Amino acid sequence: MRNSEKQDRLVREFKSLLKQERFGSQSEIVEALKLEGFDNINQSKVSRMLTKFGAVRTRNAKMEMVYCLPAELGVPTVSSSLRELVLSIDYNNALVVIHTGPAGAQLIARLLDSLGKSEGILGVVAGDDTIFITPTLEIDTKQLFDSVCELFEYVG
Repeated sequence: MRNSEKQDRLVREFKSLLKQERFGSQSEIVEALKLEGFDNINQSKVSRMLTKFGAVRTRNAKMEMVYCLPAELGVPTVSSSLRELVLSIDYNNALVVIHTGPAGAQLIARLLDSLGKSEGILGVVAGDDTIFITPTLEIDTKQLFDSVCELFEYVG
């Protein structure tokens, strides 16, 4: 099995486990994945996956604190229709600003937060339909603007 196929299988199994809403700790998720044949999985990898897919801890029907993927947040990826939420992208000397459709800013901001400093993003603040992005010291706002436009295939 190719590495990308293994990764796809891991992601599918990970999401399936979280949908069960019965895992209260990262170590429980690690053990469940190991039972499914993922021998090289560890707590650090699970932690990164939880962050990447926007998992949160919440109470399930039995009032237990468990990890899950909330339906309203979903799993933000650029390949989804998130790019369709972006109405405009602009910048000045300090910030890149994205305007979205109503209630779209949180989803876009979650994706941008997941990219983080490695992509030149120091921080992201989102309201209902507006996002402010500030660059790291290593990148200027024009470079960040260009990267964000490319990410969302935006042509202004």
